[in-house]
Amino acid sequence: MLNQKIKVFIIEDDINILSGLKAKLSVQQYQVISLSSGRNAIELIKENKPNIIILDLILPDLDGFELLQKIKKDKEIKNIPIVIYTNLSDKDSKSKGIELGIKHYLTKVDYRLDDIVDKVKQILKNGR
Repeated sequence: MLNQKIKVFIIEDDINILSGLKAKLSVQQYQVISLSSGRNAIELIKENKPNIIILDLILPDLDGFELLQKIKKDKEIKNIPIVIYTNLSDKDSKSKGIELGIKHYLTKVDYRLDDIVDKVKQILKNGR
């Protein structure tokens, strides 16, 4: 199955995780667009119209929750599925993400990059 038309947008400031995710998703034939900060994310999401977004919550210039709220308030992009992949493992952060309408909240300590790829495939196939 050729997934080249499927776009995955990653917002992650850890260069090792970003590189690893890009490599693993590219092997699956997904087109990967990435940013290492939240700056310009809304504009690039609108421009590229990704099928799914992988979002870290701890970013150097913009809180991931702020970015998530901006995405969910924008009629043009609010329905794009979002997977949170973060170091924040507290219940409040997870609850806040779920309240804001994310598809999955995954902590970096509990999930490997291959698990993220599997979640992306699952969401794109089943919508959840």
